[in-house]
Amino acid sequence: MTEPNHPNAPATTEGAPRLPGTDEPLAAGELVVLIDRKRRRYLLALEAGGEWHSHAGLVPHDDMIGVVEGSAIRTNRNMEVVVLRPTREDFILKMKRGAQVVYTKDQAMIVAAADVRPGCTVVEAGAGSGALTLALLAAVGPTGRVISFERREDHACIAERNVTRFLGERPGNWDLRIEDVVDGLAALTAHRVVLDLLEPWLVVRAVAAALPPGGIVVAYTPTVPQVMRFDQTLWADGRFTDVRTTETLVRPWDLDGMAVRPAHRMVAHTAFLTVARRVPHRDEGGPPPPRRKENTGPGIVWHDQQEAGSEP
Repeated sequence: MTEPNHPNAPATTEGAPRLPGTDEPLAAGELVVLIDRKRRRYLLALEAGGEWHSHAGLVPHDDMIGVVEGSAIRTNRNMEVVVLRPTREDFILKMKRGAQVVYTKDQAMIVAAADVRPGCTVVEAGAGSGALTLALLAAVGPTGRVISFERREDHACIAERNVTRFLGERPGNWDLRIEDVVDGLAALTAHRVVLDLLEPWLVVRAVAAALPPGGIVVAYTPTVPQVMRFDQTLWADGRFTDVRTTETLVRPWDLDGMAVRPAHRMVAHTAFLTVARRVPHRDEGGPPPPRRKENTGPGIVWHDQQEAGSEP
């Protein structure tokens, strides 16, 4: 009997997308990615009687239905394209977007830094276009749960459409809520919280209430001022420790025989990832706050706080 996770195992559920590497021919209704000789990618759903058109020519969908994954198909202009089942990265790069997506290099770091594992309950805010949601759902597995908050209904609709299209159905362990995360967190307890928000510092108190000691929060922020303010708010709250910020750079290389060199373009800065652990407050037996350098000058006074008359 073939093991369920063996590469030659059939699709796990009827109608669900088949995993890349499944030893079954491509079928009508499946998503596929076509790759041309310049490594450009095209995502489409196979449909009996359909046609794919591009600058490279035309390919009837019937020429791809029933072939082995990885086959080279010729267009009517005698150009070859390779047809494959899409990976999550292929899908994310080509899916419909509302908000800017979290790309796979940052998804991988978020999952690793937050230690998202099977069985975790993860709160995500906001859902954006659903790219990070797919990574979190894969990491928590069927025994875990992902709760996504998104204030914009149009973005939530796009996220739901993308997740459902890639997975073949709306996962039963995914809870998509169109509401403010601060309000929603009040009634939740989670192992992890992932923030992809413009102002993540506004959520710190709610996150501290939702995370038990030992829980982890990760914020995805593109700019240095966002990082500084989030870091300052975490320390000021008194219930977080081990606060650290990183960024991930990916540099591809060109290899052509003995000609080996870095590519002219690289995927450089996309965002900073700030990770912190929830701990008891110092008054409750938690760790002391960090020592700060004495010569760094006065604390930053943020304009909106100053105008509101609150503490910096």
